[in-house]
Amino acid sequence: MIVKYKTLREGAKAPSYQSESAAGADLYACGTVVIPPQERRLIPTGIAIECERRDVAAIICVRSGLATKHGISLANGIGVVDSDYRGEIMVSCVNLSDKSYTVTHGERIAQLMFVPIAVGEFIEGELSDTQRGSGGFGSTGNK
Repeated sequence: MIVKYKTLREGAKAPSYQSESAAGADLYACGTVVIPPQERRLIPTGIAIECERRDVAAIICVRSGLATKHGISLANGIGVVDSDYRGEIMVSCVNLSDKSYTVTHGERIAQLMFVPIAVGEFIEGELSDTQRGSGGFGSTGNK
């Protein structure tokens, strides 16, 4: 699958896979940003992308090393880059630790994965019965 990218800022790096079987391509910070404890910051990547397939979305995922070692996670859980978005990819990070963290220029800050998208057609009507029914959070666990 071809993914075009455009450099929007000086010093931006293209996403890259770190191993032959890596599921996600690393995204790199373009610039230096300090994230104070318990706060959020948008980290620029300096790139925009265009995937050749319209039935695929790019998903931004956390890097496990940043989360485990430094408490840096994605503020929105995951990021979604729609196939028709052509703006700069920004990574919304949150610092869950009690120490400031400095994201340095060129640092790997997130992973970019491509996933197929199925578009649903919403039709109002009666829903079928199931064993779970309308049971919510924790309703399928041990009782």
